[in-house]
Amino acid sequence: MALSRADLARLLSLEDPEARAALHAAALAVKRRVTGPVVSLRGLVEIGNACAKDCYYCGLRRSNGAVRRYRIPEEDVVRMARWAFDRRFGSVVLQSGEIESDENAERIVRILRAIRAFGGEDFAVVLSLGEQREEVYRAWREAGAARYLLRIETSNPALYRTLHPADHSWERRRDCLRALRRLGYQVGSGVMVGLPGQTADDLAGDIGFFAEEDIDMIGMGPFLPHGQTPLGSVAVDRARQLRLGLDMVAATRLQLHDRNIAATTVLQVLAPDGREQALLAGANVMMPNVTDNVFRRDYRLYEDKPCLEDTSDRCLGCIERRVASIGERIAWGSPGTPPHYLRRTAGS
Repeated sequence: MALSRADLARLLSLEDPEARAALHAAALAVKRRVTGPVVSLRGLVEIGNACAKDCYYCGLRRSNGAVRRYRIPEEDVVRMARWAFDRRFGSVVLQSGEIESDENAERIVRILRAIRAFGGEDFAVVLSLGEQREEVYRAWREAGAARYLLRIETSNPALYRTLHPADHSWERRRDCLRALRRLGYQVGSGVMVGLPGQTADDLAGDIGFFAEEDIDMIGMGPFLPHGQTPLGSVAVDRARQLRLGLDMVAATRLQLHDRNIAATTVLQVLAPDGREQALLAGANVMMPNVTDNVFRRDYRLYEDKPCLEDTSDRCLGCIERRVASIGERIAWGSPGTPPHYLRRTAGS
């Protein structure tokens, strides 16, 4: 039976450690019933950090003149994706700042076709490239993209407006998600947790948004300030941010059984085992960074980004040990398609 918005808000307001432990255990039981004790890997390639957006919280915002901008050459993007494919990742994520141009759209088409040439349809390519025209999404889908991640950041339009300049539109972002669904993508979205002015009812509304928009893949990361942004001076209680992030994972799993839910990297900033705690609260996806080290320092949405010096091989070995330590296993070679997507497209 679905939980009400008030029920979800109450779960997201728990403070008693035993009650929160029971919430996480219940979510883990649901996750293991639906997907088993397995974790899907998405190799993350941060292909460029130029961004036309000017979000008040993001280190990549266009007004941040301290960022050294880069764009990885096409052949190197393909090489990094091939690295993930050769090590039996089920999918790769190509992520960048938000750029809308014909030149960039065509560049992504070329990259997608090159990856499809060695990966075939079983190696899922995920794009996280922001708001685009529907015809661009269509071209990328036809070139081989299977999934798209576009975080709504918050389901509350009024709260969204406090985080963005006036030329940023919550409605356009929502409409992009709907266009992606129409085009047959596996659709991912997500929110920030612990935002200034955000309430437990807002977070419950976020879970409702995922349900109403039929989202297949969900990522929820606690808000952390970046010093070179308008929200950089906001004080946050890191223990509270971790607690809220984990409880959102658990409450979302209890409400939406069959979605893919990520153990986001920002949780590792708040606790060394933050991602493992998320897996034990119902998450089933991890996204290890497979970008060449020379670029990682220049792709910082928030401060204290982890694993800046680690090589991709070292990160992979570390993740495998961490996953095994909590009784889970990695689904090597599997694209990890969200069960919800399979159900909603079963008749098509």
